[in-house]
Amino acid sequence: MTTNSFLHFLKLCPASSRTFPPLCLQQGTKRNRASAQTRRSCVCGTPGPAMAGRLRGHLSAATLLTLLSALLTCCVRCAHCAKPSNIVLIVADDQDVQLGGMTPMKKTKALIGDAGATFVNAFTVTPLCCPSRSSILTGWYPHNHGVRNNSLPGNCSSPLWQKGPEANAFPVYLNKHKYQTFFAGKYLNQVGNSQYYNYTLSANGKEEKHGDSYETDYLTDLITNRSLRFLDDRSPQHPFFLMLCPPAPHSPWTAAPQYQKEFVDVKAPRDGSFDKPGKDKHWLLRQPVNPMPNSSITYLDNAYRKRWQTLLSVDDMVEMLVKKLESIKELNNTYIFYTSDNGYHTGQFSLPIDKRQLYEFDIRIPLMVRGPGIKPNQTLQVTAMLHIDLAPTILDISGINVSSVNVDGQSFLSQMAPSLRNGTTRPFFLVEYSGEGNPTTDPACPRLGPGLSQCFPDCVCEDAYNNTYACVRTLNSKHNLQYCEFADTESFVEVYNLTSDPHQLENILKKVDPSVLQVMNQRLIKLQSCVGDSCRDVK
Repeated sequence: MTTNSFLHFLKLCPASSRTFPPLCLQQGTKRNRASAQTRRSCVCGTPGPAMAGRLRGHLSAATLLTLLSALLTCCVRCAHCAKPSNIVLIVADDQDVQLGGMTPMKKTKALIGDAGATFVNAFTVTPLCCPSRSSILTGWYPHNHGVRNNSLPGNCSSPLWQKGPEANAFPVYLNKHKYQTFFAGKYLNQVGNSQYYNYTLSANGKEEKHGDSYETDYLTDLITNRSLRFLDDRSPQHPFFLMLCPPAPHSPWTAAPQYQKEFVDVKAPRDGSFDKPGKDKHWLLRQPVNPMPNSSITYLDNAYRKRWQTLLSVDDMVEMLVKKLESIKELNNTYIFYTSDNGYHTGQFSLPIDKRQLYEFDIRIPLMVRGPGIKPNQTLQVTAMLHIDLAPTILDISGINVSSVNVDGQSFLSQMAPSLRNGTTRPFFLVEYSGEGNPTTDPACPRLGPGLSQCFPDCVCEDAYNNTYACVRTLNSKHNLQYCEFADTESFVEVYNLTSDPHQLENILKKVDPSVLQVMNQRLIKLQSCVGDSCRDVK
């Protein structure tokens, strides 16, 4: 089956009774007609006078003391008998944060960001869809889950991935802990890339073809509607997890009909590194024509505007989801995460459009969270939050002991809800990417030769086999540095001080003290081979 997009509703966990602590009594279910919500609770207490008298007549003092002790234990444990929090994770496709990508999302910022925490320093650990989404699902760096790029040889949704990392994805743990799990949208690229119309879905393993009718086929809206249906049909006795992955704002940038005339005068931002030459950077950044031809600028401005248009439907999705959660009385017990798989660029360093690069515009991502214990209107910039932190954070929220799960990331629940958890900050982290190229020359760009890919428009190539790099990023109150090594014949190195040069205009490799470079190199070596705890303990 050729699949241009993927939608899958994971099987509901059985609606069996929860296991309550000894002497905690299940009170049964009471249906509130106004809210149609089923509640469960534990009843604890001490014996009344009549019962106490009968107990004294038949039980020894020691036995009575043991029983009373058990009842008190029950009362403590019953504090945990309440249903765990629900979790919603929304992952946009190629949504930047550096170049204004959140500007159209007014409802999302109000309903999630203003109602909770916005993370200023959120990063992907690899700026490409399939490896990034694999890191989200597993909590592992790419060198551990083995997905290098969007190709099948690059392990994207390969049999090796399915047998190994996929079996350890965090929703598997949630399902085992009685969460009702639901997934809708783009999964991994080999299953199918982003489309808005004319796609084939896998709906619980059943093929489902869709055409070009907005009312029934527009994918962002379909994801929204089916998630709302899932919430209506769920079992209220158990918590739920939803992961929604709309196609926006990925190409082909097909907006809903009602939004196709929005932002008609908007253009890509012209500041920072826009149309600047990459003279001291890796060769791939030195190959674009500078300044860009008008045809490239027209193309990227059109893409920028259409990306915003597609995001308006995602903004509607967030609004409808929050309203639904409120109507079923679950909003106050639900954590809602909003993020993207990677950033994006439109004209930076004369690269027209794409991701895949090591620079801020491609690796910084939006991240907002609301939920129980999170104070509203927080803007957090204490430390870096990574994609590999989402899995342990969600498992932490669910009550699963994160230390028992093999992840490279760490829970950031303590950062946004310090009243719930203590935590530590991360001084360094890794960004890694394996380049993709075509074995033969692109017929549209014959002069370029083989080994390149993503050569559009005007034969400007965004990727190559040797666009393979690893970076160590230092981000704390004293330093904001990036050190990157390329796996190419030049062993090319790029170094940036982002405190003085936030747009990474100057590679300061030749100006940095060699001892600093040596320290950064050693940290990079350790991070590239780290697993689990060692990824969090690099000195």
